Amino acid sequence: MSVLSQYEPKKVLSLFEELTRIPRGSGNEKAVSDYLKNFALERNLEVIQDEVMNIIIKKPGTPGYESSRPVIIQGHMDMVDEKNNDTEHDFMNDPLKLRVVDNHLYATGTTLGADNGIAVAYALAILDSDDIPHPPLEVLITVEEETGMLGAAAVDGRHFDGKMLINIDSEEEGTFLVSCAGGARQTVRLPLTYTHCEGTAYMLSITGLKGGHSGIDINKERGNSNVLLGRTLQMLSHKYDFLITALHGGSKNNAIPREAEAVVIFRGNVDGLLEEVAKIETTLGSEIETQDDDFNITFSKTDTPEKCYDEDTTKKAVSMLFALPNGVISMSQDIKGLVETSLNLGVLHESDDHLHFDFAVRSSVGSRKEMVLDKVKVIGETYGAQVEITSSYPEWKYAKESVLRDAFIKVYEDKYGKTPKIEAIHAGLECGILAGRISDLDMISLGPNLYDVHTPNEHMDLPSVKNVYEFLLEVLKSMK
Repeated sequence: MSVLSQYEPKKVLSLFEELTRIPRGSGNEKAVSDYLKNFALERNLEVIQDEVMNIIIKKPGTPGYESSRPVIIQGHMDMVDEKNNDTEHDFMNDPLKLRVVDNHLYATGTTLGADNGIAVAYALAILDSDDIPHPPLEVLITVEEETGMLGAAAVDGRHFDGKMLINIDSEEEGTFLVSCAGGARQTVRLPLTYTHCEGTAYMLSITGLKGGHSGIDINKERGNSNVLLGRTLQMLSHKYDFLITALHGGSKNNAIPREAEAVVIFRGNVDGLLEEVAKIETTLGSEIETQDDDFNITFSKTDTPEKCYDEDTTKKAVSMLFALPNGVISMSQDIKGLVETSLNLGVLHESDDHLHFDFAVRSSVGSRKEMVLDKVKVIGETYGAQVEITSSYPEWKYAKESVLRDAFIKVYEDKYGKTPKIEAIHAGLECGILAGRISDLDMISLGPNLYDVHTPNEHMDLPSVKNVYEFLLEVLKSMK
């Protein structure tokens, strides 16, 4: 029996559950893209599958709405693949294991993919219906949103007649987004030079952090495991002589990393080493105990590897990990409580004899985004590293006038007797890119309550899914 069979709306949740059986991490979307294409063909709907696997499905307006202005419904098919270290799950092949706790839907030990599978399920439910009143619909489901908006960047605006776009990629019921930050992905690559290892090796691990979305949760000042690893190594370097190897932490640059580790080879005197690590754990833990009360450092002897970074490379790696910026850079002075500019050191890993530092940079002010990118570049090049911007997307600017926003507000006030929240968000949405692909586009974003996205604790409020779906149908009905 379906895990969600007792919940409404049944069609939406049944389709969502189908999606959770299809692996669809960013870059692995062919199966889900083909599923969406076949879904449309089976219902005799016009469908376009473009060269990057984006899907566009068109459905005429229902009786009485044939001549209404077309509306674009938009979301993305990919999800962030994150799991707990003790969870056995193959994201390339395995379906997600769903469970419901107190009317909230979780996966077991992994991300849920409600970001943004719920948008896809909403859209498919409407496309599948023959009794929902709506104007002509153009459903756009993109690929690789989570890794730099690559699908949106490939959209051909000539496929669309609609000038109003409803994005379903926000995470708070009753809050409609009308602006978002622009962003970029940036990688710093430090060349690695190795030497023969001699000394006592320890595995140093940072664990117990909550993590979170690198845009939505960055203002919560949650611990970043890569940054805390750098702090720990820098503090140890004041008293001990060591070389390092096997540095890694995090798996997605748009997720605040929860775990990181290094193999540290101590040379010479190690008196008081365990006590010093415990002292560092207490110091760092006290700094973040409000937001990350389970933080801990594990430190234990391990086998000494045959090779490790040489002395110069070790110093550069530790110094860069300590010196590179991370977190909130500036707050908006126009919108209270909104982060204006930030960056997240999301992934630390080794590849091709280089140590990679992978960042997600965000800002609602283009010039400040460029400033942060330049700052990272200057620091990296100072240490002899190569620096590359792997993707970049523009901010979505607030529109002073919006027919779509006015319609949302009116329907919400009529339905609930109160005014909705109209907000900007520090996370990136595809709206900024799509505005450059489809001229004169009027946009707004909504979604049900989602929590802890981009982490294995991601969960979705099932009553909220119902509420938002019913509201969306009311909006479409109003657009005659």
